[in-house]
Amino acid sequence: MSEDYYVILAGGVGAAKFIEGLVNVVKPELLKIIVNTGDDIELFGLKICPDLDIITYTLANLVDKEKGWGFVDETYNCLRILKTYYETGWFNAGDKDLATHIYRTDLFTRGYTKAQITEMICKKLGVKSQLIPMCNETVETFIGTHDGEIHFEEYYIKERCEPEVLDVKFKGIENVKPVNGILDYIKNARKILICPSNPIVSIGTILQVPKIKKTLMKEKSKVFAISPIIEGAAVKGPAAPLMQALGLEVSCVGVATFYKEFLEHFIIDNKDCKLKPRIEELGINAYCYDTLMINLKKKRNLAQFIINL
Repeated sequence: MSEDYYVILAGGVGAAKFIEGLVNVVKPELLKIIVNTGDDIELFGLKICPDLDIITYTLANLVDKEKGWGFVDETYNCLRILKTYYETGWFNAGDKDLATHIYRTDLFTRGYTKAQITEMICKKLGVKSQLIPMCNETVETFIGTHDGEIHFEEYYIKERCEPEVLDVKFKGIENVKPVNGILDYIKNARKILICPSNPIVSIGTILQVPKIKKTLMKEKSKVFAISPIIEGAAVKGPAAPLMQALGLEVSCVGVATFYKEFLEHFIIDNKDCKLKPRIEELGINAYCYDTLMINLKKKRNLAQFIINL
């Protein structure tokens, strides 16, 4: 029997926007948010978890809403000095953000797991929802280019998504298992909501964790997703070149095709409503709505629409 909570599959900025709307229409305590950790990277000797941090800061009402990531009113004094010592100064880590990475790294050295550390950070920052990393083990996403493989964060930030994408690899994924409780949470949730995140390197990474995709397939009737693609373009980030590299059409239809094994309900933007029949041919129920979350009211309205479905 379904319990009174929602499971969310989430990546970074797009997910954070949707979740911000969601906590305005349901109690934050009712959200169990499974977060991509394939973007995680070690820089300056510190363990950095970009997607976990974006969602944590958003729910703690600390995020820089203009950028969609990092702390509001951030300073970069430490980074300026770090650039003297490291060639990894391209990573935009502010002073407040670095404090989180220092705390996380300290806890790792003391033997805590990623799930335990995430829970401790959330508690310290007053986050009421449950944030769960997809796994405790290290997974790193690498992008294959003509000049060799580069970490996704380097491709995204330093290279500005300019190199042609040849392939995508999730290094370490074969050695992971889902964090305890994730599979049962999926089985017993009232609904499973897939955020409008990058389908390949945000949601796709979570799907690669053993047993998660199979569990979603068994709960297909409860799975709802929002398209991150509107009129053939990603709202934010490099979804388009990554989808192309995997042979997927860059459209909401391409996203639906990628998710079709476990997806029963798909929300697309009103501007793509003409593509609704193509999605329904895949055996997926399609719904048209205004999915561009440019302010809190639109975030809240989208969340309410999905909760009511």
